[in-house]
Amino acid sequence: MGFHEFSSPYDWSRIAAYKRTAKAAFGGMIDLSVGSPVDPVPDSVRKALAVAANDPNAYGYPATAGTADLRAAIAEWFSAARNVDLQAIHADVVPTVGSKEGVALMASLLHFGEDDVVVQPKVSYPTYEIGTQLAGAQVLKADDVADVASWRNVPGVKAVWVNSPCNPTGEVYSAERMAGIVAAAREIGAVVLSDECYALMQWRGATNSADDDPLQSTPCALRSDVCAGSAEGVLVLYSLSKQSNMAGYRTAFIAGDESLIASMSAYRKQIGQIIPGPVQAAMAAGLRDLESVKVQHARYRERLGVLVSALRAYGYCTDMPDGALYVWVRAKSGDCWTDMEQLAKIGIIASPGEFYGAPECLRFSATASDEAIASAAERLAR
Repeated sequence: MGFHEFSSPYDWSRIAAYKRTAKAAFGGMIDLSVGSPVDPVPDSVRKALAVAANDPNAYGYPATAGTADLRAAIAEWFSAARNVDLQAIHADVVPTVGSKEGVALMASLLHFGEDDVVVQPKVSYPTYEIGTQLAGAQVLKADDVADVASWRNVPGVKAVWVNSPCNPTGEVYSAERMAGIVAAAREIGAVVLSDECYALMQWRGATNSADDDPLQSTPCALRSDVCAGSAEGVLVLYSLSKQSNMAGYRTAFIAGDESLIASMSAYRKQIGQIIPGPVQAAMAAGLRDLESVKVQHARYRERLGVLVSALRAYGYCTDMPDGALYVWVRAKSGDCWTDMEQLAKIGIIASPGEFYGAPECLRFSATASDEAIASAAERLAR
């Protein structure tokens, strides 16, 4: 039957008129809407890509499951950055062509259909809902997916999306809350889908010091105290787009329940969802280069601090997010589009909260350059 139809307010063309207004403002437009990295790709990644440019894995077909070196790098990264021993919990991994396709294809590759229900946060990344719709399954939005009573007894629940740190709100779940979700999902035979793409971008307890360590990361759904020592029924998604500025490389992976990964990998092989060979080498280098991750972490911490202070000066009630790369605020007017119009007049473009299920809010991205963030802060403070 193929993909089912989908509907979503998530359409960047809807802000085109606001961009025209912003471009006409004094000093031009400062785009704080899309979370696209602007900083250099680490040297280690670029060198690895160049070295692998004529490897057998470049002129020949690459492996869907990833090279032995990439798979080893993913396991090493989980151990060093997430306190997870993949082998001990019987977890497997498969690379994905960016995290978005991993999210969008998830419900389809898990064979969900008309009578199946996928739970997701009410305020969340829009592709969770779009992916569920593409599979023909049903979406159940929860104010808080950690409130397991809101979905545990709903007929047909087959999966639960968790996003910590959250895009757009920055909320971070504790290990105890995540463990409660995993336990409740297992009771009803549902899969936990944990989107942890911002896991190393956490700010709780950040001191604005170079000594802040991003490897003191947020809890992982595959950590032993969360998953009770087993990857059964748990899948974790991760991306190098933000920690290593590799959005254009399309480097991400899914890790978890080995039986689910095996089935998904078989389908991915048949439809050609494979990371190019040289990019697999670059991805392995990025995962091992944790020093570059620390440098990027410091950049984002500084930008977020400047942005939060500026938004406060403009009249928004906000604090440093617990995690992720965005400042999430309630619209001063009560409506995101009205605020978008006012901000555009001073050349600033935010992301409307309606895209994420909250039309009364806005999201400001800290992925812009230092210069752009400083200029936005100056305009907001006038």
